[in-house]
Amino acid sequence: MSNITLDKIQGLIAGDGVLPVKMAQYAKENGFDVVCISLAKDNYSDLKKYCKKVYACHPGEVNKIEKILKDENIKQLTFLGKVHKKVLLKLNKFDKRAVDILKKAVRLNDDQVMLMIVDQLAQIGIEVLDQTIFIKNLMIPAGVLGHVKPTKEQMEDVNYGYWLAKEMGRLDVGQSVVIKDKMIMAVEALEGTDACIKRGAKLAKKGAVVVKVAKPNQDKRFDIPAIGLKTLRGMKAKKASLIALEANETIIVDQEKVIDYADKNNIVIMAL
Repeated sequence: MSNITLDKIQGLIAGDGVLPVKMAQYAKENGFDVVCISLAKDNYSDLKKYCKKVYACHPGEVNKIEKILKDENIKQLTFLGKVHKKVLLKLNKFDKRAVDILKKAVRLNDDQVMLMIVDQLAQIGIEVLDQTIFIKNLMIPAGVLGHVKPTKEQMEDVNYGYWLAKEMGRLDVGQSVVIKDKMIMAVEALEGTDACIKRGAKLAKKGAVVVKVAKPNQDKRFDIPAIGLKTLRGMKAKKASLIALEANETIIVDQEKVIDYADKNNIVIMAL
């Protein structure tokens, strides 16, 4: 599973979505006890099925979170799931320590914030693990994943979008772009991938191409690119025609269902 020695008790800081649940499930199946700090509500009941304990916290409750980790003797933990950066626009639930930490940031981009969190955890003896350790089976290989094949024109947009998405990732702006006829319809920023697709595909009218990649020198302790059925449903609603992902760097949740949905709705799904 990993070249590092894993403790029997594993910490999980969980945001929205299925990925934290999958991690907890696979960890439990492999004999680990998972202690979870849940930062979201949508998957709380599912996490309780697989975790030894689940604590509900707000992302800004730094002192509370630290106390839980110390009381539970957590030495290794994984971050998984979406915690929307919009929480940084409303600091009313942030404790003083959290506010003080954020004030020290030169920029509040994703990597800056997460590296500050990793540093704070290291100071109390906690190692943040590669997000994929327990869910490597969800990483996708290169190739067209469904039955619908891309056209020559679509591949031109894919190649342009891949370059552009890598540049955006290098700047730590976002990981997804929407292209149509070699024109940029949208670049992901604060809103996230699904909202970026909605915005860009609406401008494209029909046939938008979506590209989502890992950042250059992606830190696998956080922000591994991932999609699921919600992404495909959003594409269908706005008549987007193709999504290209980065092979061996991207996670697809419920792969069989996602590929089947793409095939039934004439959407190309592929990995480069």
